[in-house]
Amino acid sequence: MACAGEVEGTVRVLVTGGGTGGHIYPALAVAKALRDRVPGCQVLYVGTAAGLEHDLVPREGVPFRAVRAAGMVGKGASGKLRGAAHTTCGLGQSLRLVASFRPDVAVGTGGYVAAPVMLAAWLWRVPVLIQEQNVLPGATNRLLARLADRVALPFEASRRHFPARVSSRLRVVGNPVRPEVLTARREEGARRLGLDPARPTVLIYGGSRGAKALNRAGVEVLRGFRGTGNQAILITGEVYHREVGAALEREGIAGPNLLVYPYLHHLEDALAVSDLVVARAGAMTVAELTARGLPSVLIPSPNVAHHHQDANARLLARAGAAVLVRERELAGKQFAALVRELLEDRERLEHMAQQSRALGRPQALEDLVALVLELTERRSS
Repeated sequence: MACAGEVEGTVRVLVTGGGTGGHIYPALAVAKALRDRVPGCQVLYVGTAAGLEHDLVPREGVPFRAVRAAGMVGKGASGKLRGAAHTTCGLGQSLRLVASFRPDVAVGTGGYVAAPVMLAAWLWRVPVLIQEQNVLPGATNRLLARLADRVALPFEASRRHFPARVSSRLRVVGNPVRPEVLTARREEGARRLGLDPARPTVLIYGGSRGAKALNRAGVEVLRGFRGTGNQAILITGEVYHREVGAALEREGIAGPNLLVYPYLHHLEDALAVSDLVVARAGAMTVAELTARGLPSVLIPSPNVAHHHQDANARLLARAGAAVLVRERELAGKQFAALVRELLEDRERLEHMAQQSRALGRPQALEDLVALVLELTERRSS
């Protein structure tokens, strides 16, 4: 299998994935890695004008084109018709894009935009790589797997959710995480955040937008940390920050060891200094936790379609890397007591860390790049 430095000539890669950060960030990671590591590599990212990718991708300096697409799963009759019309239009746009860009390989990470783009690539006989982020694959990726030359999976447990006839195309590589997540160091992270690297520390966050239920539980955790040597980092999300700040102020909960942010751009610093993480169970969160070997308490979002987060959390819990808590179980002091008990049980934390590390795939980005290059070699041979 070729390394990036061994590729000769111009490699052209079409990348797609959209709708949510869970689809966009892995696609962006692959796009940037290929462009940075393969001399002369040209990357084109295809998404929708309405998705988050429309803002995120150009900001990273990656060329972007938009096509029309819409979801159909779980929609009513009119929604399905509208989705079919958008996707049919998007297929025509994608066919023209593929014809003009002439990619050597197409990489899709899911979301409804991936359907017309990857189908167009397949129709033009371009090698197709599908990357799935969750233990339980999304509907788009399950369908596209039948056309794909390779399907990259996050965990071994994901294999059973794909048809037997595509089993030879499946490769377990994990989810790519940002390099800074892997390289961040505890002492440096503590210095930047103004924390003591020697003290037990918990990080609580509900994703980039925050989660109301996790914020309420976080307030209880911070209340229980008053007067202890424990440290806490609570990331509320912009929408909830004022509300959480007011609740903490009313109760006089404050201190240099209790940090509250609306958003933390350098999350790697918080991950590096943390002994325990309380979070949702999104695919990229799970990838970062296991890549660093962090113990966690995972609260799957009840609002995610197809319950992907439940499957992610169950996998870690069964391995002993995490404790699974349902959102309905967060109320009151019992959850705060659980977090404090875990944080102060060094032996259990170490065991959870070992199990988390065993599930981690810190080389996922390198392995994905290698898979892409393998398919470009097949195209040129």
